[in-house]
Amino acid sequence: MTVTEANSVVILDFETTGLSPTQGDRAIEIGAVRLEKGIVVDTFQQLMNPGFRITSFIEQYTGITNEMLSDAPSCKQAMANFADFIKDAKLVAHNASFDQRFLEAELSRIGRQYSSPFACSMLLARRIYPDAPNHQLGTLVSYNRIQHDGVFHRALADAEMTAKLWQHMLDTLAERWHCHNPSFELMLSLQKQSKANIAKFLAK
Repeated sequence: MTVTEANSVVILDFETTGLSPTQGDRAIEIGAVRLEKGIVVDTFQQLMNPGFRITSFIEQYTGITNEMLSDAPSCKQAMANFADFIKDAKLVAHNASFDQRFLEAELSRIGRQYSSPFACSMLLARRIYPDAPNHQLGTLVSYNRIQHDGVFHRALADAEMTAKLWQHMLDTLAERWHCHNPSFELMLSLQKQSKANIAKFLAK
């Protein structure tokens, strides 16, 4: 198995019509940031037309309107482009189970798949920053005094914020536990540890 450095990943975020692709919800925007050794080297952003009108709640929540989506490419076209963008990169998302469900559902519609594991920045933040008021992306960004422009719930903006949080967590691991240049595989193991076991796990 090839070991991947945790600072060389693709960090993604979906905006969607609802919570569950199994209930007919679709992706309406994908944003992603490619990090190589902690540096942003590429980004991806694409609105996509799900083939039906979105609700006023989703319009207000995301800032994405039906008018914007009317001229957007289909989910099929957008996801084909995104599959080409991520290739075989290791993936990260905040509340990754949500994004993973939509990634798998949308790729399956075009006969493509992604089988590598996701790292979840929310699960990791619960272990690294247990004293944060909560572990929503915006709260963690403010808690860690990470610079941002105040834009949330658009895919690329959230992916960029998650990338900054991800890098901040790697810095915290180095500063607090002397865990320098962790592998992606270590981060996957870390997110599964109990909070009480973090220090012992990282001391190995």
